[in-house]
Amino acid sequence: MAAPTTVDEYMAALPPERRAAVEHLRQTVRAAAPEATETISYLMPAFRTHGQFLVSFAAFKNHYSLFPASEAVIEALGEALTPYLAGKGTIRFPADTPIPTAIVTKIVKVRLAENEARAASEEVGERPRIPARTHPSEV
Repeated sequence: MAAPTTVDEYMAALPPERRAAVEHLRQTVRAAAPEATETISYLMPAFRTHGQFLVSFAAFKNHYSLFPASEAVIEALGEALTPYLAGKGTIRFPADTPIPTAIVTKIVKVRLAENEARAASEEVGERPRIPARTHPSEV
């Protein structure tokens, strides 16, 4: 099977019993971030805002994953997120339970705020400074 080049191709390749849950996850992200654009990243459906990665998701044998669990996401959601954390940056929802829409929405909202803050800082020129080159005679 060829790697998907669009989110629709990814969705079409899923087994029917997994497709509905992943489509629900997709629509939840889209509702929380309507201005985000869909793409494929690392062979998974992903969303981007302000030219930055927002979230990605995927279906696995026993769970659905949502990436990333940034420090801001973990801090903002606290104990509500704990049962779903599975390693650094990974959120897993068991395949045999409904995906928690409210938690996904909060995750996306926190990630949106992170991307908006990054975009705002870049607009005002708060990029990392590159030292000016020195003339060889000044070394």
